[in-house]
Amino acid sequence: MIRITELRLPISHPPEALEEAILKRLHLPVKDLLRFEIFKRSYDARKNVALSFIYTVDCSVKDEDGVLKKFSNDVHIRPSPDTSYHFVAQASQSIANGEVLRPVVIGFGPCGIFAALVLAQMGFKPIVLERGKSVRERTQDTWGLWRKNILNPESNVQFGEGGAGTFSDGKLYSQIKDPKFYGRKVIAEFINAGAPEEIRYVAKPHIGTFRLVGVVEKIRQKIIDLGGEIRFGQKVIGFDIENDQIKGVQIENQADLLANHVILALGHSARDTFKALHDAGVFMEAKPFSVGFRIEHPQSLIDRARLGPHAGNELIGAADYKLVHHAKNGRSVYSFCMCPGGTVVAATSEPNRVVTNGMSQYSRNERNANAGIVVGITPEDYPGGPLAGIEFQRAIESKAYELGGSTYEAPGQLVGDFLEGKASTQFGSVLPSYKPGVHLTDLAQSLPAYAIEAIREAIPAFEKQIKGFSMKDAVLTGVETRTSSPLRITRGPNYQSLNIKGLYPAGEGAGYAGGILSAGVDGIKVAEAVALDCLGQ
Repeated sequence: MIRITELRLPISHPPEALEEAILKRLHLPVKDLLRFEIFKRSYDARKNVALSFIYTVDCSVKDEDGVLKKFSNDVHIRPSPDTSYHFVAQASQSIANGEVLRPVVIGFGPCGIFAALVLAQMGFKPIVLERGKSVRERTQDTWGLWRKNILNPESNVQFGEGGAGTFSDGKLYSQIKDPKFYGRKVIAEFINAGAPEEIRYVAKPHIGTFRLVGVVEKIRQKIIDLGGEIRFGQKVIGFDIENDQIKGVQIENQADLLANHVILALGHSARDTFKALHDAGVFMEAKPFSVGFRIEHPQSLIDRARLGPHAGNELIGAADYKLVHHAKNGRSVYSFCMCPGGTVVAATSEPNRVVTNGMSQYSRNERNANAGIVVGITPEDYPGGPLAGIEFQRAIESKAYELGGSTYEAPGQLVGDFLEGKASTQFGSVLPSYKPGVHLTDLAQSLPAYAIEAIREAIPAFEKQIKGFSMKDAVLTGVETRTSSPLRITRGPNYQSLNIKGLYPAGEGAGYAGGILSAGVDGIKVAEAVALDCLGQ
């Protein structure tokens, strides 16, 4: 097939215009175009008055070699790359028959799901240990916090089937390098499990929480049908290590599970498991992460600022943004996990702490836009070893719980009051979406002074890019601390721990991913490494 890139059409083009554009671009008659499919569709919003779609398409044509030769000097017309997934191994009969130990996956978020799925597809029949509940039961527990102020520490936005990504915007885009197109494998499996077909080609695909629930259930069943096993309510509390080799895992209120290949797909909030790994002598190191607030504006304001006269166009949907500011005090402030037409959600996993995150449904039709406005911090800000970042997070989250009234309500402040340095007393035109509720206060007490200083400088700077960003009635809700893992469980080129053979750190919790897609891709890479090692390759 032939790939055409940078094919531009007006936003309002009729469906047949794309085929006409392909024919014109390749100088072909209709009869010579056999078929085509959209690989990617994005839009250029830099000049919102003349908004256009930008297509990448793959075409099958008569005399493909002749067409490619004709356009050999055109960088936008090239042979289509092979984006299909190819399995690297197939389990031997001894593995299939259960004569040797099955690989174990700890955690069933995006990384664990795809690690388990690919292992199952290769015949390795993995065992998945998930400390939380199945996604339906987990949803009920999550609503328990949002509606009744009751937290289940083992079943919440962070823990349970689907991981933190299930209660998010469901973003499926990433800036990772992906030369083997593993991301296409992730997307294809989501579509096969019921995700909308358009995620295959839109530039910034997303699924949304409610759709993700059903998708996750179907992938789980696929793993089970292929001989895998998903064990819920299985909290790993320790690791059996002999001669620098993993021998098994200790499970709360269960017998130890023998294992010589263990994938750590823990997620960024598995603090007790990080400690257990540290106590077992597994090498890890502190890494940078970010802390800040959620900010909410009317979605209509963001749409007008980003899309101009095209605001409200159904093909484009709710507008998003990505902002960065380098503050005078040396800190970087940036928008994180922007959720168009979404809600701010309670995302704590530990009692008496408050954490926020953003979530959207597929429709993205809620009144407010929200995003994290966060400040980058480094291990220099929290010295004390690999686990020091966790204690830094906990201190901030505990203070937020206190400022919110110690009821799991979140502390909040109007942007205008925040910039002026005074406590808020009543909401304006923007009503916060966070449940169980937002308690107005002075957020300056919730983060280190350097973070508050940097955010106060950044918000007016962002106004220059998005008109209305610093509107006085916009709402800040605290605190955002789980931007990424505060540590890295470092691995070598074979994807194994630097000092423990058979232990495979993976995904966001280990510091090797950031979001659903990148976590899924990392899960695939690690699954391949495990499969090859199981076969002695």
